[in-house]
Amino acid sequence: MKQNKYDNQHFFKQYQQMSRSIKGLEGAGEWHALKEMIPSIENKHVLDLGCGYGWHCKYMIDQQASSVIGVDISEKMLTKAREINSHSNITYQNMPIEDISFEKNQFDLVFSSLAFHYLESFKAVCEKVYNCLKKGGFFVFSVEHPIFTSREKQDWYYDEHGNRMHWAVDAYQEEGVRNTSFLTANVIKYHRTLSTYMNNLIQTGFRIKVVKEPVPSEEILNNIPEMKDERRRPMFLLISAVK
Repeated sequence: MKQNKYDNQHFFKQYQQMSRSIKGLEGAGEWHALKEMIPSIENKHVLDLGCGYGWHCKYMIDQQASSVIGVDISEKMLTKAREINSHSNITYQNMPIEDISFEKNQFDLVFSSLAFHYLESFKAVCEKVYNCLKKGGFFVFSVEHPIFTSREKQDWYYDEHGNRMHWAVDAYQEEGVRNTSFLTANVIKYHRTLSTYMNNLIQTGFRIKVVKEPVPSEEILNNIPEMKDERRRPMFLLISAVK
């Protein structure tokens, strides 16, 4: 199932209010850890899957990448990307990640931020990425952590005073559809275990280099007090693999 909630005007308006939409990469709690996993890309060719506003595409260009292709299912996202993160060496393409079809050995780096938990088959993505990566090329991505996606109600348990008591994990081994709520809309996510993410990569032929379960940076923790609870459970899973 290919979802495109972002071209819904109300949903997109809600998304525009998020910290990472307003502040870009500096508003993303996991970015300080994710950027350390990106290899040197000077004079390299990069593909960004689920590029959104194009923040990462522009970052790649700022790191002297030769070219970047940003793919996103949402035309509203790409319109915004072309407005605020355009560059002569960035090409934005409107298509679902599931439909990508690039040349064999075309890219040195395939990158993705918080997109794959919306896709039914991670294994199919791995195979497409492996095909379009050069030998020695990197696949670096982030997803919502399986501890975060295991339950449909992806929220804390609260006491009678509204204090966060704990984060529950349930049905962890039951992979598949989760009907969740995000930005006041019903959104389908696909839960898979940590071992499935890693084994899909290994089975495709990748060698896993780094795995991180980050907490927000000290700066974000200091500026946004409620973010301190992100130390209590992982929200993001970051993986770097090489072909």
